[in-house]
Amino acid sequence: MKIGQAARSSGLSAKTIRYYEETGLLPAARRTEAGYRVYDERDVHMLRFIHRAHRLGFSIGSIRQLLALWQDRNRRSAEVKELTLAHVAALDMKLLGLQSLKRTLEHLIACCEGDDRPDCPILEDLARQSGNDIASSIN
Repeated sequence: MKIGQAARSSGLSAKTIRYYEETGLLPAARRTEAGYRVYDERDVHMLRFIHRAHRLGFSIGSIRQLLALWQDRNRRSAEVKELTLAHVAALDMKLLGLQSLKRTLEHLIACCEGDDRPDCPILEDLARQSGNDIASSIN
């Protein structure tokens, strides 16, 4: 199948498939004499794997590791679990950061009257240059 059909079958765009090939995540596709990329079901299966891992937030590097483990029949599931646990820990850190940002914004919103006057604590906080601002004190 050509790249358009592989894209439809995998849920990815042709541009994304080409990117995955460029980064080495996906082996370079076979080509027809006319230069068209040709994919088979195995390639589409790999694309779906990559797509799912990407949607779960894994980085390209982690996806590369997961692909290697997936293709290695002698793998230890402990390696896969360890990689996934590290990813969850990183997500937890991001979540804590996002929750902190949310609390800061909620505090700034509560401080803003939201009326017709020009005074706005949100803009004042954004304009501060020191680390001793509202946002820093909440975090």
